[in-house]
Amino acid sequence: MNDQAIKRVVYLTRFLFIWAVLIVARLIQLQVLQHADYQRQAQNQQEKMVDVQAVRGKILDRENQPLAMSMLADSVCINPQRVPDLPLAADILAKTLNIDASELLEKMQDAAAQGNGFLWVKRRISEDESKTLHSLQQQLEWIEFRGEYQRVYPNGPLAAHVIGSVDFDQNGNAGIEQTLNEELEGQDGKTRVMTDVRQAGFGEQVANKSEPGRDIRLTIDTRIQRVAEEQLMKTILFHHCKTGSIVVIDPKTGDILAMASYPTFDPNTRAKPGQDLSARTNLAISTPFEPGSVFKVITLSTALETTRLRPESIINCGNGSITIFGRTIHDHKSYPALSMEDVLVHSSNIGAIRIGMTIGAPALYDYIRRFRFGQRTGILLPGESPGLVHKLKAWQPTSIGSVPMGHEIMVTTLQLAQACAIVANNGFYVRPRITFDTPVAVPIAVLKPETAITMRHLMESVVLRGTGTKARLDEYTAGGKTGTAQIVDLKTHTYTHLYNASFMGFSPVNNPRVVAVVTVNGASGEAGYGGQASAPVFKEIVSTALRLGDVPPDVPEEDRPKQKGQPVDTNDLAIADLGSVPNLEPDDAPAASKAQPDDATAMQIGPKVPNFTGMTMRDVLQQSSAKGIPVEFVGSGLVRTQNPAPGNVLPSGERVRVQFSHY
Repeated sequence: MNDQAIKRVVYLTRFLFIWAVLIVARLIQLQVLQHADYQRQAQNQQEKMVDVQAVRGKILDRENQPLAMSMLADSVCINPQRVPDLPLAADILAKTLNIDASELLEKMQDAAAQGNGFLWVKRRISEDESKTLHSLQQQLEWIEFRGEYQRVYPNGPLAAHVIGSVDFDQNGNAGIEQTLNEELEGQDGKTRVMTDVRQAGFGEQVANKSEPGRDIRLTIDTRIQRVAEEQLMKTILFHHCKTGSIVVIDPKTGDILAMASYPTFDPNTRAKPGQDLSARTNLAISTPFEPGSVFKVITLSTALETTRLRPESIINCGNGSITIFGRTIHDHKSYPALSMEDVLVHSSNIGAIRIGMTIGAPALYDYIRRFRFGQRTGILLPGESPGLVHKLKAWQPTSIGSVPMGHEIMVTTLQLAQACAIVANNGFYVRPRITFDTPVAVPIAVLKPETAITMRHLMESVVLRGTGTKARLDEYTAGGKTGTAQIVDLKTHTYTHLYNASFMGFSPVNNPRVVAVVTVNGASGEAGYGGQASAPVFKEIVSTALRLGDVPPDVPEEDRPKQKGQPVDTNDLAIADLGSVPNLEPDDAPAASKAQPDDATAMQIGPKVPNFTGMTMRDVLQQSSAKGIPVEFVGSGLVRTQNPAPGNVLPSGERVRVQFSHY
């Protein structure tokens, strides 16, 4: 071998040695010095952390039947960087998922331009949409699915105001869903998913386990709730009212057995932007009103506690009128004098005022506060109103003529139920509760037991021979009180010819198991009094509740009503011609000018009677409801005759009598 060849071998050997050293150095750099960095990069490429949504807890009724539950649904997402044809993809997805193709394409193009590797297409899709997309996934590998929980309300609108609803992110935004959101939502977890070069998952490992939310058991009995909602809707449509609410409560435990509001909503349907949300308001706790004559129960209870008045005491009713500090107040009927019992039975306003004057403002105010008016009950529901009770120093000299008959005070339906439960529970207050997690409160004495027992028998007389006869149960004794208060128009500061019609009561009388309060707002005419509009609803609900509770009947069969008796006067209107509209603003609110009621301007012109001939009962209901015309139905089938005739003006307080027949 010559020298030239030897040199080439040496050079080649040196080159190979240097090349080997460089390779070793590079391997040391990659495998030792930068091992952690490259391992992390590989993991980022091959693995991804996926949030695992916790299962939201169920909401159950008192019998452990689900009222709200969460179920898995597919959500669709894509990596815009991997989509070969964005316009075609947008068109396919839009047609399958029923979304706008142009808006989706714009989102996809924006995401691709910004280098984003993730974009939601549509979340929580239907089963049909999921099946269609899954069938396309083999050809369209860029379609990805993520499992997300969707809130489902199996009973639709039933108890919707109590249960509440959730927003798009499954966070509670009303009812129990809102107030107990933290307990229900649980704790989300994370899962590490291994992916291939196409970013398709082929293995996973739990990094942090999700913790499911806690189930919440309500005191609501769905059977009673369903009857309450059906009866409330029925009476509101029949009497052409605007709104209404019902509360049914166990007086011994404070358990809310039913709480209904009308209008209602379906929590399965998410509210749209700009949509009127008034139907989602829980009127039973959030909308106070002047109670009218039902408040006389508080007045007479206070009198039995603080004065020498007894049920047989004679009360001067002034032949239907009384003048207080220059203001004359009229009764709905002229009574010279009545026993205190008959003041309640016949709902005499003047009698109640005379009793209130005997009590005196300080003692009456004290007992109003003892009955928990003017303060929230503390129930686990959002938006509760405290109502309105003016501080004693804010009472006017004439307030003693208003408050005893249920004016110058505002209450909620739940507050009335709470107050009636005190009378039913032998004078003891038990704080209302809506969940079984809330312990039964320690009873607090409000009335002497003998006072409560006396009041129960006075209220029984109201049902047996007074304004509340339509609340009389067939198999059980019952006590209650009607109330009809004219509604104030706060804009014009005048009373309208529309009423808050209420009934509150309990059954059985000697050992009450159920208390119920029914309030409908916007009733009119004599048929819109509390004894006509609300008392029959009380009867249906309480009868159902007692039967479901296996409460033995306490009325002997021979004493049960066999047929309808003579017409009974159900007029309990708390006359509003008080000389001035009461102050219904909080004591710390700026004073507002009060206009005097003007009967001439308050008079409403009656609507023209439409032609109902040939219509079904449903058609008549729909048309009459739309026009605000009260209707009396007789018979069944199709409309054959009506009175007044079509085209006539319907006088205020009157209704159209519609005769149905199959022939």
